[in-house]
Amino acid sequence: MSIVIPSLRLGFAGTPEFAVAALDALRQAHRICAVFTQPDRPAGRGQPLHASPVKALALEHGFCVYQPPSFKAPEALAILESLQLDALIVVAYGRLLPPAALRQPKLGCINIHASLLPRWRGAAPIQRAILAGDETTGVTIMRMDEGLDTGPLLASRRLQIRADDSAASLLERLARLGADLIVETLAGLQSGSLAELPQQSAGVTYAEKITKAEALIDWRERAVQVGRRIRAFNPWPIAETRLNGAQLRLWDAQVRADTAAAAPPGTVLAATHDGIDVACGDGVLRILRLQLAGRKVISAREFIQGQRLDGTRFAAA
Repeated sequence: MSIVIPSLRLGFAGTPEFAVAALDALRQAHRICAVFTQPDRPAGRGQPLHASPVKALALEHGFCVYQPPSFKAPEALAILESLQLDALIVVAYGRLLPPAALRQPKLGCINIHASLLPRWRGAAPIQRAILAGDETTGVTIMRMDEGLDTGPLLASRRLQIRADDSAASLLERLARLGADLIVETLAGLQSGSLAELPQQSAGVTYAEKITKAEALIDWRERAVQVGRRIRAFNPWPIAETRLNGAQLRLWDAQVRADTAAAAPPGTVLAATHDGIDVACGDGVLRILRLQLAGRKVISAREFIQGQRLDGTRFAAA
C-alpha cells in the first residue's frame, strides 16, 4: 500500500524568468498560498510599469500576489505570519530575508540557487560561470540562513555548460533542472529522508552583480574571453563595441580556434556570409549576430549587405 504525502502550504518569493519554472512545478504538486515578487518596474519605450514574469504567472492562476518593498516592513511580516506556511520557496527574489521572516515557515525558507554552492554565491552565478570558463555548473537547494547563500545544503544537481551556451540558454536549462529538484527535495523533507549538509569553507567564490560597463568589449583580450563575454551578457546587458563611433551590440560569436591574427586588436580581417572575423589580443573571433543602435538583431550575412567592413577597426569606446 503506497503512502500518500499531503500537499504542503507554500509561499513563493521570486521575480525574474528563472523563477517561473519552479512556481509552475510547485503549483501542480502543492498548495500555493501566496506569491511575493518585486514591485512593478518601468521598462521599454515611455517607461510604463511592467509586472515581473513571476507576477504574470501568479495572476494567470489566481494566486494572491504581494509586492512589499522589503520583508523588513512590519506589514510584510504580518502577512507572512498570517499565512501559516509549511515552507517559503525563494527563487531569485532579489532581496535578502530578515531573521524574522526566515523563522516563520515550519520547514523554513528554501532557496533554489543557480550554481553548485559554495561556488558562485551571490547575484549573477550563471553569467560569472560562463565568464570564468567553468565547464560545469548546476543548481543547489539550500535552507536559507542570515548570510548570502551560506545556508545548509539539501540537494544539488550538476549540469554541463555547452560551448555555445549563452546566459539565456543556460538559464533556461537550469530553471527546468531547479524546478524538478525542488519538487523532489520537498518530498524528501516531508518523508524525512533528506539530510542537511553544511557548506564547505573551501572553494567559496562570489558572483557580483553584472554592470553595463562590463559589456564593453576590449579587443585586446583573448578571443576565447571575448567570446565568453558575448555569451555571458546575452540577454543582458548585451556585449557591445563601436563602429565608426556608433554602438554595435554583439549577440553571438564563435572563436576561430585555427586562426591567428597579425592585425591590431579590433581589426575586421574578413566579412563573409559565414561571419565577421575580428582580430583579438590572442586569436580571432567570428561574429555571427549583431545589432546597430535602434535596429533589429540580424545575422552577419545580412549586416554585410549594407556595410563595407574589410579593414575596419572596432573600438572599445
